[in-house]
Amino acid sequence: MVTASPPEPGTRKGVWEIPATAARRVRRSAASTPGRLFVIGVGLVVLSLLTGLVGAVALQQKQATIDNLIEHREPVAAASQQIYRSLSDADATAASAFLAGGNPPEELRERYELDIAQAGANLAKAAADVAGVPQAQEQVDQLSQQLPVYTGLVETARAFNRQGFPAGAAYLREASGLMRAKLLPAAQELYSIDFRRLAEEQAQARSFPWITTALVLALLAALVATQMYLVRRTNRLLNVGLLVASIAVLVGLIWGTVALLIESNSVADGQESGTQQVELAVEARIVALKMRANETLTLVARGDGGDYEKEWQALVPEMSGDGADNLLARARELAADDETREVLDRARANVADWVELHKQVRELDDGGSYEKAVELAMGDGDDGVAARFGELDGNLLAAINSGREQFVAETGAASKALTGLVPGAAVLALLAATGVTMGIRERLREYR
Repeated sequence: MVTASPPEPGTRKGVWEIPATAARRVRRSAASTPGRLFVIGVGLVVLSLLTGLVGAVALQQKQATIDNLIEHREPVAAASQQIYRSLSDADATAASAFLAGGNPPEELRERYELDIAQAGANLAKAAADVAGVPQAQEQVDQLSQQLPVYTGLVETARAFNRQGFPAGAAYLREASGLMRAKLLPAAQELYSIDFRRLAEEQAQARSFPWITTALVLALLAALVATQMYLVRRTNRLLNVGLLVASIAVLVGLIWGTVALLIESNSVADGQESGTQQVELAVEARIVALKMRANETLTLVARGDGGDYEKEWQALVPEMSGDGADNLLARARELAADDETREVLDRARANVADWVELHKQVRELDDGGSYEKAVELAMGDGDDGVAARFGELDGNLLAAINSGREQFVAETGAASKALTGLVPGAAVLALLAATGVTMGIRERLREYR
């Protein structure tokens, strides 16, 4: 029987000594000038390629973030705020239809159904973007579960109202209570979450690429130090390869700095005159919808709507006056152009007219002229509250659309500022590595 011979002594130990042996050889090689130049050249080539890779990846991520802002994140935030607007308007419209009597105008019915349909469509859009965000998922679930309950209560209220039963008002108040207690808070929280996510991505788009900058500066410093070392060793002032590499790195540094400054400023402008102005206009629209719903429900309650009137009065400072709480005044300060400022000025005028008309409505209602109060608040006349509210809502919508357009324009400009920078960084890095290789090889040849 043949048995395997035992391993020779020291074989296993020799395997582990390979790295140490290689390190000793590198040290011995680096002790000579040619060896030192070879090590320097390899290090510069690796640093050039690493800088190009890291820079290209960082710039590609920044480009993707900007594109996502335009194509996805901002539209989702807009869909979330539209959910609130549609639900709040549906609640106010349902109350208006109730005040119109047993056979409400067809336009009110159509407006209510359109609001519910839009809320459902935008809810589906928002629901597709809640993965990994438990708080957003919770709000979407709340809206999905409670919206059918709300519409059922409204339909029951309409059925009783058509038959002249007073229970209709009770069902409508219950529906409105559900809207205020669960649906609208969930919609507002969902919008707040999406707006924060939008702001976070804008901050990412504006973030400074510290790692890439550090690598570029380190590479440039290493190239300069290498050329100074060669001047001392060879007494030659010019190394074409290393000079080309230095110019490539310097071009990349200047190009990247200018492009990123333009990109950051454009994103900031889009955030201020776009996103933040839209946020204030959206908040103003939400407040206006709350005021309209409170005004309508005060009349539905017929003498038992004191709480609704108190809330209406509490909301007024956010829409009128010269205080710091005036959302319209703050939005005007952020507006990017005169057209948007004029729209917001008209909105402020609409609010001032509405406040005066509301006083008349309350005087009529409190004085026993209920029908006249309802007519002034809900009538089709150009001088009524409904007309002023419609104009206000239209002006706020125009301000929101203007801000969104400004956001897209500025963020699009930020994206254009980065055009060609990713492949440019890669090409310049390869050019730098090639220049280093040629420059060091030229000096090594002199030692042969």
